Amino acid sequence: MTKSELIRVAVFEGKHIRKILHEDEWWFSAIDVVEILTGSSIPKRYWSDLKRKLAKEGYSELYEKIVQLKFAAVDGKFYFGRASRW
Repeated sequence: MTKSELIRVAVFEGKHIRKILHEDEWWFSAIDVVEILTGSSIPKRYWSDLKRKLAKEGYSELYEKIVQLKFAAVDGKFYFGRASRW
């Protein structure tokens, strides 16, 4: 399977969510999901603040369910991003 066959874009309410097949499971970009669910204009910042707040409240399991995988960016290059199996 080629890299382009492993990577797809999901659409939710007209917005794109990057996803990738990893170890026979689909993983979705956490930043893309945060942007859609919150409407934040700076989803990376929102995600960062949320992680810090959850860690402060003792929710460490968040980190167990999030991994870094390479997603395609607007420029066509691949960069590491946070992913989860939603």
